[in-house]
Amino acid sequence: MCAASLTFSGLMVTGLFVAQSAAAADPVGYQNVRVNEVTSAGNDTVELYNAGSAAVSISGWKMSDDGFSPQTFSPSASSIPAGGFVTFNSPKGLGDSDKVVIYTADGTVVDRVDWATGRAKPAMARCGGDGTGAWVTTTTATTFGAANAAGCPSPLPAAGKVVVNEVSSDGSDTVELYNGGTGAVSIGSWKYVDNDTSHTAATISASSPSATSIPAGGYVTFNSTIGLGGNDSLFLIDGSGNTVDSTTWAAAGASPSDERCATGFRTSASATFGAVNSCSGSTPGGGTGGTGGTGQLLGGGGSLTSGCTPEAPGGTGATPSGTLAWPGGPDVTIADNVCAFTTSTGPEGRDVSGLAFDPANPSVLWAAKNKNWLYKLVKSNGKWIPDATWSATGKQIRFAGGTGQPDSEGLTVGGNGHLYVTSERDNGNNTVPKDTVMEFDPAATGSTLTPLHQWDMTAQFPQLNTGNKDDANLGFEGVGYVPDSWLTANGWTDPLTGAAYDPANYPLHGSGLFFAGLEYDGTLHVYGLNSDGTFTTFGTVSTGKPGVMDVTYDAGTQRIVATCDNTCGETHTFLKVNAAGAIVPDVTYTNPAVMPVDNLEGFALAPTSTCAGGFREAVWSDDGIYGFGSGTSSYGHALYSGTFPC
Repeated sequence: MCAASLTFSGLMVTGLFVAQSAAAADPVGYQNVRVNEVTSAGNDTVELYNAGSAAVSISGWKMSDDGFSPQTFSPSASSIPAGGFVTFNSPKGLGDSDKVVIYTADGTVVDRVDWATGRAKPAMARCGGDGTGAWVTTTTATTFGAANAAGCPSPLPAAGKVVVNEVSSDGSDTVELYNGGTGAVSIGSWKYVDNDTSHTAATISASSPSATSIPAGGYVTFNSTIGLGGNDSLFLIDGSGNTVDSTTWAAAGASPSDERCATGFRTSASATFGAVNSCSGSTPGGGTGGTGGTGQLLGGGGSLTSGCTPEAPGGTGATPSGTLAWPGGPDVTIADNVCAFTTSTGPEGRDVSGLAFDPANPSVLWAAKNKNWLYKLVKSNGKWIPDATWSATGKQIRFAGGTGQPDSEGLTVGGNGHLYVTSERDNGNNTVPKDTVMEFDPAATGSTLTPLHQWDMTAQFPQLNTGNKDDANLGFEGVGYVPDSWLTANGWTDPLTGAAYDPANYPLHGSGLFFAGLEYDGTLHVYGLNSDGTFTTFGTVSTGKPGVMDVTYDAGTQRIVATCDNTCGETHTFLKVNAAGAIVPDVTYTNPAVMPVDNLEGFALAPTSTCAGGFREAVWSDDGIYGFGSGTSSYGHALYSGTFPC
């Protein structure tokens, strides 16, 4: 037979001319099946993954290698359940430099992966999300029939962050690539091909690209010279012959375009080539913050209790220009039990805000709940749960003297191991600001904690004292302890003296300063908290953002991190000391694209002592426990866990 490609009964038949009747349709959902792992190390095993929401029959399906001669194979099952796997041993010998092409029984190409010499030994697997992640050579044992390992080989090359981000098959046949890495990637020698196996891969450089290098967080577009139609695919291949990424779309075609969103590719009402995907009408969070890649939101489940009432997010604003994509893994796990934070003063279960890992014991995560409660959390079966040896239901906190209901928002762990908690107001009198920092000893016994010291800065913010409860709620939203050693080593200039900061000038302040984030205008206010109850004000630091919801010092990056929720596009600004001795913004990252766009007010990075495979844990808290809304797996959950580079 002659190699051919045609449309017949609404199907694209590729590779070989295959006669079929109108009734012999491809199985529903076949576009959701992806090659997920492959080895050419002797047993020549291939794994398929179903990224869809329904099972897909693979009865009669075939595969080929680089000879494009389809042959039947014997899978471990005749259908792939939603989110499930099927494996088979290739009936053809797979070589060091080869490919696997998967066809339906009617000859439609389902998916394809190409690799260069040695890349499939011990195996090649999608890293960063089954069915969606970048292809990498595994450095550990194969995972056939199960989810791929969570950690990518370290360091993941910058090319591993380049993805197909948007495709049009409406005549312009435009393709957009996005670079989610931290460095520019040259793509001048890269190629692409569709699902017609009679086509030869075309080079990007000969396809009118907008550029031949993609900057970090940037885009490149080009026009396909091989034609793109309905029931088609786009496979991106690097200069060495390795598949980088791919996407497949159905008979309706990618018209006006198909764009990558948090829940996968979807048809867009309008193309957004060279810019952030719109993802309008899709699950919230898709395409936000300039991110192009996607991941999976894992975990969750359970049903809401009668007393747990999530609150929809408010105050959504734009992402600042220059924001870079999340540098960690794209996958995020729901990391708490449903409705886990109901209390006597907060029966609705909302308002988990500040988060902080304990530097002395990174297996402990501290959390503050606005309705005057603190939680000591530990990991159990992958979730952060209250430590029953401290308190299974959290401990209530009071102002000095054991009175009031602190609107506890931010917390940090000081150099002495004590917890420092900020409050914006007294919830018993919520129209009046009360911007304070309170020091608690976590080793204190009892179910209620009172502060060892309390510092009141309310008088510094008269703009919040208007008699309006909303204005009173725009005070100290977060706080971070910053050690003196970092400030002196980086040459911070003391605003009070104009000279290099000398901790000895402030003998009562302890071993570091406290940076309190003001939600009102996004500024950080720097204080020395003295042991006699007084405090020293060192002025303010601009974060460049309209709000701050959490503050942390991260020893791993040697930066102060100011977090803003959906008000600023879910972003984290890392601040450094510049050559002039001032603390200034260095770089801003958005959240992983798969996360909801909610009032995510808490953020914490695990110490580098916990690093595994080049990554460590990042945790977020949702003040409204709204997730993606009613009926979703994230509804009623407060905590999310992802990964951040070491």
